[in-house]
Amino acid sequence: MSNYDQMWKELGLDLPNHEGLLKFLGEAYQGIYLTQKNRPAGMGYFDFVISEVHGLRIKEIVDARKAGKKGIGTFCVYVPEELVLAANGIYIGLCAGAEVGTPQAEQYLPRNTCALIKAFFGFKLANLCPYGEVTDLIVGETTCDGKKKAYEAFNDITGKMHIMDLPNTKSAEGRKLWRAEVARLKDKLEELTGVKITPEKLAEAMKIVNDKRRALQRLAALRAADPTPISGLDALLINQIAFYDDPIRFTDMLNKLCDELDGRVKEKVGVVPAGAPRVLVSGSPMAIPNWKLHHLLETSGAAVVGEESCVGARNYRALTPEKFAGLDDALDKIAERYLTIDCACFTPNDERIENIVKMRDELKVDGIVHYALQFCTLYTSESFKVAKELKEFPFLRVETDYTMEDAGQLKTRIEAFLEMVRNRRK
Repeated sequence: MSNYDQMWKELGLDLPNHEGLLKFLGEAYQGIYLTQKNRPAGMGYFDFVISEVHGLRIKEIVDARKAGKKGIGTFCVYVPEELVLAANGIYIGLCAGAEVGTPQAEQYLPRNTCALIKAFFGFKLANLCPYGEVTDLIVGETTCDGKKKAYEAFNDITGKMHIMDLPNTKSAEGRKLWRAEVARLKDKLEELTGVKITPEKLAEAMKIVNDKRRALQRLAALRAADPTPISGLDALLINQIAFYDDPIRFTDMLNKLCDELDGRVKEKVGVVPAGAPRVLVSGSPMAIPNWKLHHLLETSGAAVVGEESCVGARNYRALTPEKFAGLDDALDKIAERYLTIDCACFTPNDERIENIVKMRDELKVDGIVHYALQFCTLYTSESFKVAKELKEFPFLRVETDYTMEDAGQLKTRIEAFLEMVRNRRK
């Protein structure tokens, strides 16, 4: 019996199936992560976090809720973390990256819904994820039609949804709408928590969130070294953990890891040989435990050196200005900061191309792999524009889901792509 069984039972989890899920995840982690060679010692903390993914962190949140805090679940980087923390809330990323509970999810959703939406439904309906159960409010956003309609059904199931209406354009009218949505979320959080969001609380929250982003930016910059001091798999894991770990502790542990990586760069210690093909992964978010593409790329000889993704650069690229003149100005700055995110839901979305090119050049990338979840119309459609704008630069378009059924086919395509990259260097 686990030390957490009583807690999981009280949260309503299906204990036998949950035990099977944790066993599967542990074996997958062992085979994908712990078999990597020459990993930085500082990854030990993040290994521990994963070993306690449904344990210690859930207990921390349960204990915090008993002490009066509220758990705020989110599905997207457009939900302002600063507001949640300023209201004395706990920010909890809920997106799921594994195929679970699909038959139950398809009682509410079309079969051709993307895997990410099916996954968060499936985990809830199969009673396998404690994170959704420790939320008092779940904040959704209208980034795609699939999510918009799914949230209606999810609210019927949970009764916890608050939806932020994200505009389709970054026009003056769109910015006005989004600013009103940020204020509406502030009001909702104050009503839920009983905590008044003040300029002082916002200033403190902004610093906490920006410090986390600065640490992630530091990690991203260190990956520009050749040889890269950390695998793309490990960097992806860190970015995934950033959405649910305690932000202050996470920042401290990541900066300690970056200190170690600084030393590795100076000593030219890498996880792959210098000169390995350097790949940027671009496109759809990769929620935990979606590690398939990085694993296939790196076991094929590539060094994944960056993620142009919501679980990656879109999450930490921009900081929120920490100096402001009163509450209204602070909300203005928060709204503007989140509209710098270049999600494919916006039209036009030219800044995304600019950011991809900038990452390509800063990270000394040899090839770009554009990843889109199957049935994700936004990123699948935008992949054609990205390919066109990059012209003759090596580019591989991948559309897949969470299963391993296409792993062999993908590995063959990846190996051919990497061979083309190597030949181009000659």
